[in-house]
Amino acid sequence: MSRTIKFANQPQDFYTALSQRVNYYFKSNQISRTANSEMVIKTIFMLLLYFVPYAISISGLVTTFPLYLLVCLVMGLGIAGIGLSIMHDANHGSYSNKPWVNDLLGYSLNVVGGNAFNWKIQHNVLHHTYTNVFDVDEDISPRGALRMAPESPWKSFHRFQFAYAWLLYGLLTLVWVFGKDFGRLVKYQREGLVKKQRANIYTEWAVLIATKAAYFFYTLALPMMLLPFAWWQILVGFLAMHYVAGFILAIVFQPAHVIDGTAYFQPDANGNLENNWAVHQLLTTTNFAHRNKILSWYVGGLNFQVEHHLFPNVCHVHYRHLSSIVRDTAREFGLPYKMKETFWDAMVAHTKLLKQLGTDKEFRPVMVSA
Repeated sequence: MSRTIKFANQPQDFYTALSQRVNYYFKSNQISRTANSEMVIKTIFMLLLYFVPYAISISGLVTTFPLYLLVCLVMGLGIAGIGLSIMHDANHGSYSNKPWVNDLLGYSLNVVGGNAFNWKIQHNVLHHTYTNVFDVDEDISPRGALRMAPESPWKSFHRFQFAYAWLLYGLLTLVWVFGKDFGRLVKYQREGLVKKQRANIYTEWAVLIATKAAYFFYTLALPMMLLPFAWWQILVGFLAMHYVAGFILAIVFQPAHVIDGTAYFQPDANGNLENNWAVHQLLTTTNFAHRNKILSWYVGGLNFQVEHHLFPNVCHVHYRHLSSIVRDTAREFGLPYKMKETFWDAMVAHTKLLKQLGTDKEFRPVMVSA
């Protein structure tokens, strides 16, 4: 990040009151802000969802390609589950009050082909701090085929992005696995972000290369050596696995910030944003499907994105219980608490914004309170 961006020096009354109420909730109920037994059970389930199908496939029990492909699709569900419900909390430091536990579980991202160090910079530092700030929040920065922000250059083919975006979403994890992790580490080193994390660049490169090599070995090379399938069939299974994972991750994260009624902000000439950090999060973040307990369980509580952005150091199993506190406090201070009632509503609103950004190069979203 080449420029210094500062949030407005506004009164912090809202976040002070909210923090006090959230702290009281945990203290009065005598519970920890980190993982509980429910979270441990979920962790075991998500790991098994990925590794049991892998073990079955690599054991030779799967002898037909259609069945092998089905196993790979289930593994894709496991990758998304690990990303949403394990590594996400761990890399936020909210899984445990023991740093080594967070570090260990955070590396589950490396196990499924990603890179925890890059993710923490991209997600924790850039996205969570500067949500929906163009050219800083990489979730909405230029992506070529997709225009996710009003400041992003408009191309004529963006008129159709509301339709083809859904096809591209499945490529999310493949892009990271094969290329983006390498490019991002170079970028973060050049911009001084590696140094700001007090990390050793040589160590991070060694970890990146070693874990990528191990990942490609056990997911591609080993099956090609052991299984009775052609190399291209193994590759098709690998691509299908990641397509499922990428699509799930994209449709969970995109509606939280790229959705009809959201806000985008740009700093002024002096690098100042118009709101303080907490208000900025409320204006740029939207919840969805708050009553859908099954969806919430699988997606790691990330349908409660408002709570997550305000309290990223709290394990997601608590978001549902904090939501009424956050909602009531926001309304008390005259601030929005944005939410779509169902997952379908969120998808429709996301599609609407994609269409507006794709058809109108001068489009600026109109903020709504809910």
